[in-house]
Amino acid sequence: MDSTPQNSTALQDFLLDAQDLLTKSQECLQHLELIDNDPDACQCLGETLDLLARRADTLSLLEIAHYTRTLQQLLAPACSQRHLRGEALPALDACLTLLAWQLELVDPRTGRLGLDMQEQHLLLTELATSLGQPATQLCEPCQEVGRFCSHPPTHEFGSDGIGATSDCEH
Repeated sequence: MDSTPQNSTALQDFLLDAQDLLTKSQECLQHLELIDNDPDACQCLGETLDLLARRADTLSLLEIAHYTRTLQQLLAPACSQRHLRGEALPALDACLTLLAWQLELVDPRTGRLGLDMQEQHLLLTELATSLGQPATQLCEPCQEVGRFCSHPPTHEFGSDGIGATSDCEH
């Protein structure tokens, strides 16, 4: 990560809240495993991931923010079209497990997460494939250099869940 949060108290608060939000996300997943495509569980999951991404953005935790936002954006069309079931649920579980692991590895003093993005990209691609969606999480120049976009991607999903774009200007 290139930036350091300005306030270590805010980072500590984020890490505590992030654990709670992650637990809530995992509970939503468990609910979806019991009741396929439950709209309340989907909505809860989307809102929880959105809140986590926004909080990470506020502290410039780019890897966490990007991964969480991409995860949320992959799930949104699947939830609205009631396609969040079957093989997508284990893929979603793997994504949430990686997120939990990454939150544990964020340096509580600096906010840095010194990992490559390969596993994130792989898991997001697997989830996208299981949902029948394209797996374009990073703009092409950022993929080539192997880093996260420092700018937020804008995903404009049509009713079919296809059509991700990026605001990248490299």
